[in-house]
Amino acid sequence: MELIQLFFEFFKVGLFAIGGGLATIPFLQEMSVNTGWFTLSQLADMVAISESTPGPIGINMASYVGYLTSGLTGEIVATLGIITPSIIIILSIAKFLKAFKNNTYVKSAFYSMRPASSALIASATISLIPIVFFTKSMINVDNLKINCVVLFIVLFLLIKKYNKIHPACFILIAAIAGVVFQL
Repeated sequence: MELIQLFFEFFKVGLFAIGGGLATIPFLQEMSVNTGWFTLSQLADMVAISESTPGPIGINMASYVGYLTSGLTGEIVATLGIITPSIIIILSIAKFLKAFKNNTYVKSAFYSMRPASSALIASATISLIPIVFFTKSMINVDNLKINCVVLFIVLFLLIKKYNKIHPACFILIAAIAGVVFQL
């Protein structure tokens, strides 16, 4: 029964999270609260790991949650759950999209999805700030993780100064610092 629930939870995420992996975060936060399969702190770790490993973020996170929940079988079920809506939609519209790609209504529909996608990503970013920078859900100076703030500032300044360096280098630096300083 848990595997069926796992599949359908990630099916919903795959169906409604338009805009990529970061757009899945609000849905995963809700899933965390509703199912208890993982904590919000684990979600922040999933985002960090998914951002720094190859592959789509949403699929990496689905695989991770599935593995946490039901091992290898759960990993496969959750991954299939999140990719199934895309496969169905792509196969359904592939024949018709070519004929309608220059249609102004179709162009407008795709264009109008951009703000919703941007809002999901912004919401995810804002909701991760307390988890990353504070030890408790209450945001105040006493709960501030100084080491995380310092790392953020250092990386931000490095990116500003050395913006021609490939972003993967900064991801690698952040990953190493996270391991060394146990962030």
